[in-house]
Order: sequence, then C-alpha cells, then structure tokens
Amino acid sequence: MTPGAARRLAGWRPALSAEALLLAALGVYVLGLCVLPLLRLLALVLDGGVTQGAGLLAQTWASPAARTATLNTLDAALWATALSTLLGGGMALLVSLTDVRGRVALVFLLILPLLIPPQVSALAWLSLIGPQSPLWALPGLDGLRPTRNPLLGREGVILVMGIEHAPMVFLALRAGLRALPGELIDAARAAGSRPSGTVVRVVLPLMLPAASAGAALAFVSAIGNFGVPALLGIPGRFPVLSTLIYQRLSGFGPTALPEVAALALILAGIAATGIALQAFALRRFAVPTDRTAGGHRGFTLGRARGPVTAAAWALMTLIALLPLAALGAQALVPSVGVRLTPATATLSNLIEVVTSLGTTRRAFVNSLTLATLAATLTLAAAIPLAWLMARGSRTARLLNLAADAPYVLPGIVLSIAFILTFLPPLPLLGISLYNTLWILLLAYLARFFALALRPVVAALAQLDPALEEAARNVGARGLRRLFTIVLPLVAPAAGAGAILVFLGAFSELTVSALLWSRGNETLGVVIFSLYDEGRTTMAAAVSVWVLAVVLALAGAISLLARRLPEGVLPWQS
Repeated sequence: MTPGAARRLAGWRPALSAEALLLAALGVYVLGLCVLPLLRLLALVLDGGVTQGAGLLAQTWASPAARTATLNTLDAALWATALSTLLGGGMALLVSLTDVRGRVALVFLLILPLLIPPQVSALAWLSLIGPQSPLWALPGLDGLRPTRNPLLGREGVILVMGIEHAPMVFLALRAGLRALPGELIDAARAAGSRPSGTVVRVVLPLMLPAASAGAALAFVSAIGNFGVPALLGIPGRFPVLSTLIYQRLSGFGPTALPEVAALALILAGIAATGIALQAFALRRFAVPTDRTAGGHRGFTLGRARGPVTAAAWALMTLIALLPLAALGAQALVPSVGVRLTPATATLSNLIEVVTSLGTTRRAFVNSLTLATLAATLTLAAAIPLAWLMARGSRTARLLNLAADAPYVLPGIVLSIAFILTFLPPLPLLGISLYNTLWILLLAYLARFFALALRPVVAALAQLDPALEEAARNVGARGLRRLFTIVLPLVAPAAGAGAILVFLGAFSELTVSALLWSRGNETLGVVIFSLYDEGRTTMAAAVSVWVLAVVLALAGAISLLARRLPEGVLPWQS
C-alpha cells in the first residue's frame, strides 16, 4: 500500500466510527420524519414554480370558506390568548409575589388543564354548562338552566382554549418572577411605593419578555388546537382552519390534498408569525438584570389574605374541578337527558366501554401500543442525540433544531405532511403506509421527539463532564461511556421525558384526526366520534378512563421530581 493510500484509509476511520454511524442514524430519523414531510408539503404547493404556488394559495384564499375560517382562527386565537394571559399572568403574580394560602395546591389546579386532552376539556365544559348539568340543580340556579348549550360556538371556543392554555403563560411568567432580583422590589418599597405601584412600575416591565413568550406559546397552541374547535365549533357553526382542513379531507379524500395543503401552509404561516413576534418581543423588551441577587420576599396581603385566598380557590375550583366533576356525572347517567340522582347513577357506561364496545377496546389497545412505542423509540433516539450535542457536535445541534418543527407547528399541518409523504408507495418496498397504524406511529415519533429530548438535554447540561473525561482517560470508548456513565445518570430525566411522550400520545387527537382508519382508531378519535354520533355518555365514560390514566402517570412522574432538572415537568415549577 502506498503512503497516500494509507493516509486516505486513515482519513476514513473517523467517518466509520461508532459515533459517526450513530449520528448518521439520528440524521435519518430527524430528516426523514421531521423535515422531509414538511418539505413534501411545501413542494406540493410550489409544484410548477413559485408563481403557480402563489396562484394555488390565491385560489384557496378566494374561497369564502377559507377566508372565514382564517379570520375565525385569528379571532379565536387572539381572544383566547388574551384570556390566557389575564388568567395565567394574574395567578403567576398572585402565587409568586404574595403570601396567599395553599400556593402549591393552587399551582397544581392551574396546571391541571395542561394535562387534560383538549377534546376531554371541551367535553367536560359541555357537561358543566349544558342543559342536563347537575350545576343547575343547585338551589337558586334551576331558573338559569339553558335550553341550548351556550358553549357551542365562538364564545365557547375562546373560553375553553383560554383556560386550557393559561398554564403556558403562568409557567413562563412564574419562571421570570422567580429569577426577579429582590433588591429591585426592596428599593421600590423603601422609596415608599405601594405594592400595586411596585408591580406596575417595576415588576411588569421586567416581566414583559417572559409574558410575551408565554402569550406566544398560548397563541400558537390556540391556532393549532383541533379538539376544542371540533367539539364546540363544528356544531356551533364556527369553522376555523383546523376544522376546515379536517372536513375537506374527510369529505373529499386525497383529491382535496392540494387545497388542504394550501390551507395547512396558511395555518403554518400564522404559527410562524406568532413565533417570530415572540422572538422580536424578547429582543425588543429584554432588560438585563442581576440574576445573582437574592430572591424577593414578596408582599403580605394582611387583612385581604383571607378574601383573596377564598377568591383564588373559588376560581380554580370553577375552571379545574367543576368541569371534571360534571364530566364524571355525565358518565354515571344511563343516557343523555337523564339527571344524575342516587336512583339514576350507574357504572354501566364505564364498564361497557372497556368490556363490550369493540371500537373502544380496540382504541385502548391501539393507543397503549402507539404511546408505548412512541415513548420507547423517541427516548432511544433522544439520549444519543443529547449526548452528541453535549460533546459539541454541530450536526447534532442542527438536528435538534430540526426536531422542534413538528412540535411547534400545528398538528393538523403535520398530519397533512405525513399523508403527502406516505400516501404513495414506499420506494423499494412498494407499499403505502396510509390507512395503517404505522403512519400514526411515525407521526407520533416526529411530533413528540422534542418532548423526549428536552429533559435529557437539561440533565446533560447539569452533568459534570469530569466523570466522562475520567472514563475516557482509562480507555473507555464513546458508546461505552454513553451506556455505563451517562445513561445511568440521566435515567430519571429520560424516564420523565418518556412519560411525557406517553401522556401526549395516549389521547392525541389533532394529528390522529386525519391519519386514523377503520380498525386503527385511537382514544382521542373515539371520544370525538362518540360525541359526534350523539353518544355523549359513552364519550364521557371513555374520557373518564383517559383521565384516570393521565392523572395516574402524572402522579407517578411527580415522584421523580426531586431527581429531575428544574423545568422538566410543567407542573414542577
């Protein structure tokens, strides 16, 4: 062998290392599932050039239905974001800056809507406000019983989405308040400023970046929400883009793909605008502060402590507990229209949906299978990608950025992208994944990968690099260090990420609504279908079982809270 050939062979060795092969496999995962489908969506609209793509968008926008749905989407999202900001921001100020009683429990109740699937939240609120709600049986309220559910339509969509996304504003703002230097508040109080004046002139200007970040998250979540507009908007004749896309594809099938792809791009553009505004607000309004100073002591409520605490508990009971109680009551009556009394209460619905209703049993199996596989496979990819990022790999960091796109964009956009990608037969194999369970799994792997990745990245950021360096010095190679040193130390955070993925996938509806097929139903789809068929008590019964699983897993993951990096669990804050 010539010296030149030997040098070329030596140059190939790093490319064939285990770490390089691992990075290549991760690249196939991220690019194949998180990037390629979105590019396929863009390619369909721009097929024939930018001019033709602009023509398709203009033609779609010329439809009165598309314009109405777009304006309704913006209208509902903006008002819901305002409600989320008011509710989440107000509660963040209350629990972070005052001595209100029961702060830990109040935080849990506020975070509770974040754990509940949107379609279950919508069904719970329908059960609470509807004509047959046990609420109207209370003394003095019987005369207020409505003849039609007032939540069906625009106002109901705004109310439920505003409450559902309030925890996002709360978490963002409370994180900023916990880092607020105490000396600023102390200086304002020493200068004679009242608590209300201190909050308005000192706290709120400093918290504007955090509040804008939370509001942007709430806005993007609202425009991509499908469960709430589907249950409240469709029967209330209040179409939004997500429900219009669902109705067009469900009614016309694959022939409507060009139109729904254009609608999906409009929806994605609105989401991208919201994210861009968030980034602008963070740059424009960020105020440098000394984060090393001690935390603030807050304000004492004095005589107002009792009334303020009572009002906070009443509000949290109304928005978090009463809807779930009404949902449970709906599941305990034999049929729609029957009021819950000791004589009419029955467990037959709860038993039937898991023993006799074939579709529901199949959906439970499918959802458990999909959620378990999604949690396992995303975790298997998240740990090595986070590890390669921690080692300084630029390629791994780019893959990390690409993995965020399916989670940030509305789920209905992702489902359209996956239909376009996997409707044609796969190369070499000659089979289509459309109308199979596998397309749902692949969509979940893309949708929830970022959710599994974040806790591991946070854990590795806090890991002492000297541990791995010591293993390297004694001859341990990269993968051996990963499995023997890194993996045991990040296991709690990795497990938390896996449970978060399971929670998201177990009752997912937004992505599944367009990807499910007969025999491959999921729980989110079954709840929506039962409600759409008028079998509300059955839908409530399935929702109660879903809630039992979600809350049990949330409780289990909370047991790991002390071993997790701060911010891994949404309710840990």
